[in-house]
Amino acid sequence: MGFSDVDTLAINTIRVLAVDATFNANSGHPGAPMGMAPVAHVLFNKFMKFNPKNPKWLNRDRFVLSNGHGCMLQYALLHLYGYALSIDDLKAFRHVDSITPGHPEAHDTPGIEVTTGPLGQGISNAVGLAIAQAHTAATFNKPGFDIIDNYTYAFLGDGCLQEGISSEACSLAGHLQLGNLIAVWDDNHITIDGNTNVSFTEDVVKRYDAYGWHVVTVGNGDSDLDSITAAIKACQEVKDKPSLIQLKTTIGFGSTKQGTHDVHGSPLKIDDVKQLKAKFGFNPEQSFVVPQEVYDLCHKASAEGAAKEEEWNKLFAKYGEQFKAEHDDLIRRQKGDLPEGWEKVLPLHTPADPAVASRKLSENIINKIYEVLPELVGGSADLTGSNLTRWKGAVDFQPPSTGLGDYSGRYIRYGVREHGMGAIMNGLAAYGTIIPFGGTFLNFVSYAAGAVRLSALSQVRAIWVATHDSIGLGEDGPTHQPIETLAHFRALPNCMVWRPADGNETSAAYYVALTSKHTPSIIALSRQNLPQLTGSVIEKGIKGGYVLQEQEGADITLVSTGSEVGICVDAVKELAEKHNLKARVVSIPCFEVFDAQPKDYRLSVLPDGIPSLSVEVMSTMGWERYTHEQFGLNRFGASGAYKDVYKKFEFTPEGIAKRAVATVNFWKDVPNIRSPINRAFEQII
Repeated sequence: MGFSDVDTLAINTIRVLAVDATFNANSGHPGAPMGMAPVAHVLFNKFMKFNPKNPKWLNRDRFVLSNGHGCMLQYALLHLYGYALSIDDLKAFRHVDSITPGHPEAHDTPGIEVTTGPLGQGISNAVGLAIAQAHTAATFNKPGFDIIDNYTYAFLGDGCLQEGISSEACSLAGHLQLGNLIAVWDDNHITIDGNTNVSFTEDVVKRYDAYGWHVVTVGNGDSDLDSITAAIKACQEVKDKPSLIQLKTTIGFGSTKQGTHDVHGSPLKIDDVKQLKAKFGFNPEQSFVVPQEVYDLCHKASAEGAAKEEEWNKLFAKYGEQFKAEHDDLIRRQKGDLPEGWEKVLPLHTPADPAVASRKLSENIINKIYEVLPELVGGSADLTGSNLTRWKGAVDFQPPSTGLGDYSGRYIRYGVREHGMGAIMNGLAAYGTIIPFGGTFLNFVSYAAGAVRLSALSQVRAIWVATHDSIGLGEDGPTHQPIETLAHFRALPNCMVWRPADGNETSAAYYVALTSKHTPSIIALSRQNLPQLTGSVIEKGIKGGYVLQEQEGADITLVSTGSEVGICVDAVKELAEKHNLKARVVSIPCFEVFDAQPKDYRLSVLPDGIPSLSVEVMSTMGWERYTHEQFGLNRFGASGAYKDVYKKFEFTPEGIAKRAVATVNFWKDVPNIRSPINRAFEQII
């Protein structure tokens, strides 16, 4: 392609901006941006397809910085190429309320595709973006209309390669033959603890070759722009494998401490900053300087990207003339809107209907909604037959060459890879045309906690179908029975945790999960059969909490979720017949949604003047916010038939009644009992 002195100047400008921003913040990681500036320049200036004036253009190439600590590299690029990121934003790097936080966040900064920082997550997100591209292309492209043909590029470091999640996701990417995915490994032999020879001496190239990736090595990533260019070109030509470029670089290139871990996570000292600027032809006394010829070079590439989008817009308009339904569907999906009237297919239940496990109720819902929600793409971490996540007639997302499915398929076989699945779902959601769901046992959503946390932080709509939600799974025992899991994820901001008690509540959970554009959901579902409850309706369930059974002059409120709600209903009879006590029953299938309701509504559900008891076969942590007393399981479960396990821990009508009597007796002499909903102040949300 040919490179000039201006290209070299642009590379050094990226390096100096990273040095200035980290020095100004007295915090950050200058080393990786300084080492990866050459490949970043080549990629953005010669290969990437994007338009900074429209960062959400559907057919743009996606760029993921998996080694997110090096984010000044990305912020410098976004500024140079004309995204809405000013030089003042670079000066505000790592300052409160800036759009240049310490690690890239998708909803904060224009041009950031996914939130990265925890290592391994970004490359795994990139696999999701690549799957989404392959699926969207297979679904919408027509002869003569390749409207979806973008690449996903990812930068990653040694830390990403060491995290197990990257192995999960990259193994699957190799199986899926994702030729649209090109990753660049910053092979600088440095992590926080020093040289990688202290802990990381495996042959990465052999590993990725074994995964089924195409691997290219560039021996001099510091200055050999022609070899970098040739490597990216070679990777683009491989259509049936993801590619990894092993790029040998010098961390902190130009610094007196280059090649050492001293430039990894700390700003350069002032003397080093000055010598580096002088070496690269910059004024040592000036900061945040961008030569005009560098702006010109970068803006020329951006203008070419804008022209490519304009061409694409014309192609897409012609596509709309011939394929109106597909055209309109693609536009709708990008807005995140659901098809008109989709919710009418959600199943409704009456108490006359048979008792059914909520995992089966979930399967029934998936079988109803998959046709009316074509953007729904699901899968399971090798538990399809247990999670019941596959609808009738589903086609698997598979490389056509395997004969197992095709890229238009909407069911993903994730294999035993919960954490990788979670991060891949984040990438699927970020692409903009897909609503992903994934199945595993509730207990093993904990394996994916890092990815779930980023779902919430990234504000993406990803849905976990989390079956076998309690000691009710029975014989598999304590290793599989979740105790702390709900408390953990209920504590996570911007994450809805649902534990529906019956069919209508399960429909409500799916309704809210699917209509919430910016919030992930975990739907905890039972293995054992649950009765359809009197008083349960979708309209009440979507409030997150409601009065299932009202009782005038009640002595106590029983508050519960999931499989224990039906037992509480039976406990009401036990209390009336044997203890002469009246009880009302409240179901709170989702704390987060209930908390979002007006206070007067919440007080109508959990009013002043009456003691309350929560009942849930989980940790009692968190229930203090809603009830005066808590009956739960603050120990591990037991192995046995589920009814025997419930009986062992006294989660029976008799056991609940015993604790309800104790609650009434304890609170009977307390005047003016205040609902836990009444607090001095509302929590910050």
